[in-house]
This record gives sequence, C-alpha cells and structure tokens, in this order.
Amino acid sequence: MSEHVNGTHRDQTVLFPNTIDQYVDKENPVRFIDAFIDSLNLEKLGFKHSVLADTGRPSYNPSDLLKLYVYGYLNQVRSSRKMEKECHRNVEVMWLMKKLAPDFKTIADFRKNNVDWIKGVFKEFVYLCRSLDLYGAQLVAIDGTKFKAVNSKSNNLNEKTVALRLKKTEEKIAEYIKEMDQNDTADSSEDESVNVNELKEKICKLEEEKQRYEQIQG
Repeated sequence: MSEHVNGTHRDQTVLFPNTIDQYVDKENPVRFIDAFIDSLNLEKLGFKHSVLADTGRPSYNPSDLLKLYVYGYLNQVRSSRKMEKECHRNVEVMWLMKKLAPDFKTIADFRKNNVDWIKGVFKEFVYLCRSLDLYGAQLVAIDGTKFKAVNSKSNNLNEKTVALRLKKTEEKIAEYIKEMDQNDTADSSEDESVNVNELKEKICKLEEEKQRYEQIQG
C-alpha cells in the first residue's frame, strides 16, 4: 500500500547549511542587487547617514536599506511592514540584509528621507538589467512592464523609443513609491500584528471546532 510523502517532524533535529551564503545559489538575482548597490557611492548620491556621525546612536547603513528597497521593488513588496516581515522569513532577504531586521518605521523613514535618490537608483537598476540582458531570454517584470531580454538588430532602440521607455519607467517608479506611502499610512492606522496569546487562543478554538466536527461526522 502506497503512502503519502511525509515531511520532517517539527521536533526532529535537522542539519542546516553552515552559512547563510549556502542558502542562496550563485545565480540568484539577489547577488546582482548586492553587487549593484555596493558599486554605488551613496555619499555622492546624497543619501543621508552615508557618513558615520561621531556622536549619537548608530544608524543603519543606507546601502543595506537600499538593497532592501531594490529587492522590494523587484518583487513588488508594497509596504514597509511587509518589508519588515520579509527580513524575518525570507531567506533571500536574510542573505541580502546579512540578517539585519530593521523595523517598519526605520524602513519607511529611510524612504521619506531619501525618496528622490531612491527613485534614481530604481531607474538605473532597471536600465542596467536591460542593458546587461541580466535574465537571458526570460520574460521579466521589473518596472511593471514585461520585456524580453534578447539581443538582435530588430531590438535596437531609436531615440524616441528610449525616451518613451524612460518616461514609462519613471511613471512606474513614482506609482510604486506613492503606493508605498499610501500603504504605510493605512498600516499605521490599522495594526496587522497578532498578539501571541490571541493566536494561541485562536488555535485552541480551532482544535475544539475540529473535535466537534469529528464527533458530528462520527
């Protein structure tokens, strides 16, 4: 008699890779995001806290927060709270952020303080992806429009097409930033977090309901 494929028992000890780096394969796009942001001079670009202050509380490195934002833009993560959650549960983000997990307010403040520079980085990132054919012949949706990354004479762009794409990219970036602002405002008025005790209570009620249904079916 055949059986279902079973997973590992949650109480069983398992061996994980020794380093975070082993969780992310060599072709993973997050490695490109990491290299791209590390290649930028954020001080020259005008990002706040690029230069460490002699006094005061240590701040997050803007390059780390910028990596988080580029990842969020690429994957359409549309609020600071969701970005905060990704830092705790998404292995790619854990790798990219080196296990840093800033709270949603820190993430939102970074955007508000550097919004113009972030838009510029998004735009450069999109065009660099296109110019390098980063994803081979795959269909990719980075700025909200799908494009095929292939090289051929028929794909040579004239000035008018380049200008149009630039305009559409800028519009998509502005739309994304605006949506982030709106979602953060909504999140601040309606906390999504669930109290641990409330969660336990809900699970207990679910178990009670399950037993009741089993009795009815029996």
